[in-house]
This record gives sequence, structure tokens and C-alpha cells, in this order.
Amino acid sequence: MLRFNEYITHIKTSADAKQEANIANGELRGERLQIMLTGEELTVLDDFRYRRRMPSRAAAVRELLKRGLAAEGFQAAAFGTKSEDFGVIGQTPKGREAK
Repeated sequence: MLRFNEYITHIKTSADAKQEANIANGELRGERLQIMLTGEELTVLDDFRYRRRMPSRAAAVRELLKRGLAAEGFQAAAFGTKSEDFGVIGQTPKGREAK
């Protein structure tokens, strides 16, 4: 049976090996992006995720980002627009209406 210190070392070694494998495959995600959502926005995100059987919220957000970056037909944000003006659901702020 492993002692506690040996167990922690084993966990670290396993995690390090997994991280090294991810680096070798070009899959390392070393940056964190934090966003704040309302309860209603989170429900919309979760509904999107579950309908498409995605493994996590992070995977759903990455898919939505990929789709959004590939989309065309949007203008630049109007001068003075604030971050809080951009929601997941509801009104589109001025300067962001689709062409």
C-alpha cells in the first residue's frame, strides 16, 4: 500500500506525464478565460451543451467561440459600448446589428 507521500508523488507524476503527452500532441490549454453569466445565460449555454451532447461547459464555449469567429456579417462595436452591453441573450447593442 502506498504511503501518503508516495501517493502524492504518484499523482504528480501521472499528472506530469499526462501534461507532457498533451504538450506533445499540441493540446495544452495553458490560458484561463473567466466570464460572468446570468443564470438565464448559463441555462442557454447548458441547453446548447446538452442538445449536442458536449462533454463540458468549456467544450460548449469553445465550440460557440469557433462558430462566432467564423461568422460574418457583424459590424464593429460602437464607440463607448461597455462589456455589460454584450449578453448571450436579449438585445443586441447598437453597432452590433447584423448586416
